[in-house]
Amino acid sequence: MAWYRNLYHCTDCGTSWEDEWSCCCDDECPVCGSGDWSPYESEDLTEVIEESDGQFVVLRSSPHADDRPRYVPIATFQSNELAQRFLREGELT
Repeated sequence: MAWYRNLYHCTDCGTSWEDEWSCCCDDECPVCGSGDWSPYESEDLTEVIEESDGQFVVLRSSPHADDRPRYVPIATFQSNELAQRFLREGELT
């Protein structure tokens, strides 16, 4: 399932905040309670790279993600560059 970090700004009170969810949904200001704020920017976190013991693991948000991404590993690489290439191009040959 897709996973996003959404960035918001409330023009009623000036608060900026971020929230992660499985869509780019409207949110309520955590300070003043003003609602229906659309994200002004969203970062796609469906697939991410994490370093672990010198390896670079490509993780994908689980199809069962509801309230959190529930990442599962899909590939491991010796370098961040190869992991990035995998995300850009898919299977490496």
